[in-house]
Amino acid sequence: MNEVLPDELTEQSDARIVFLVMDGLGGLPFEPGGKTELETAVTPNMDRLAQTCAAGLIEMVGPGITPGSGPGHLALFGYDPVRYNIGRGVLSALGVGFELEHGDVGVRLNFATLDSAGRVSDRRAGRPTDEENKRLVAKLTERVKAPDGVELFFEPEKEHRAVMVLRGAALGAQLSDTDPQEEGATPLRVHAYDSESRRTAQIVQEVLDSAFEALADEPRANAILARGFAAFHRYPSLHERFKLRGQAIARYPMYRGVAKLLGMDLHPVPDSDEGSIAALGDRFNDYDFHFVHFKAVDSRGEDGDFAGKVKAIEAIDKLIPAVEKLKPAALVITGDHSTPSRAKAHSWHPVPLILASPWSRPAGLTGFGERECRKGELGIFPAMHLMTLALAHAGRLAKFGA
Repeated sequence: MNEVLPDELTEQSDARIVFLVMDGLGGLPFEPGGKTELETAVTPNMDRLAQTCAAGLIEMVGPGITPGSGPGHLALFGYDPVRYNIGRGVLSALGVGFELEHGDVGVRLNFATLDSAGRVSDRRAGRPTDEENKRLVAKLTERVKAPDGVELFFEPEKEHRAVMVLRGAALGAQLSDTDPQEEGATPLRVHAYDSESRRTAQIVQEVLDSAFEALADEPRANAILARGFAAFHRYPSLHERFKLRGQAIARYPMYRGVAKLLGMDLHPVPDSDEGSIAALGDRFNDYDFHFVHFKAVDSRGEDGDFAGKVKAIEAIDKLIPAVEKLKPAALVITGDHSTPSRAKAHSWHPVPLILASPWSRPAGLTGFGERECRKGELGIFPAMHLMTLALAHAGRLAKFGA
């Protein structure tokens, strides 16, 4: 679609749009010929909506491209995920409330466990508690120093995740990850992809080497793995593009970071998924656009826990009636990517979607699942066009042309 659309057609309205995003929703059968996690789950509320509303499948980036969570969410919100791609480090830093300055370089860190041979035995260091995470970050802050001319910041995120930010003149962010993405391998060394990032690569490697020394006496989190280097710069907001005042209700920092990058207000972190829906109701009329994020579906998929992912989907289904009572003009239920339990990782498979509004054509499907959504009138389409559809269903788009 021409990049001036739908932006130039957006109109002010009292209509509210709600996106319920189950992270990693899409899946695969665990056994050949079986059902996916979503198809296995008992979801009477989402099944009911699938019978009466528009349905389809969305490709987050393109056919065969496995998306990260950042590109997946940017696409959901109507941003070309290739043009606007940004590394996870910036999103995590914004998500934990760190005030980035133009040119800051952020990177997401995983606390990890190395064996006696220096190989990664656990990429998540046993998923430490948030309190343990804070202790480890405090240790890094105390013991790891940056070279002259560079400011260094460590911030806790959640469980095994932390954030590192470098601030200084002429820093580059075209840097390789050190996370080998598999256990049994040794951490990689940082290298630069362009000449502007060579000095930064040397600085980062010095910092990481010092961090390994600082953590050497830890029984589990004795290493850090870096991924998602990015330099911060300003993005056009949802309000600038779509005339939407947005609110994000998310419990994990990275998703709060995506929302903040796009100018959404961040609701205080709820203590549960039920709390997220209660928060939605509290300030429903104060915002035009509400993004509500649920993480457990993705976590269980990455753990390879098929039954756990099924239960996580079923738990969200029970919350749907409370959202419907708010009567949003357009309600979208989908995910930001697929995380099949069989793969224990993100995959390229299209993500199921239902879009409920008074203007939806009934899909007449038997339920909400990958195979049924393939039959929906929306078909398989790029996720970046979902916002256009939501705006149209909410009556917030003017006619194009005479």
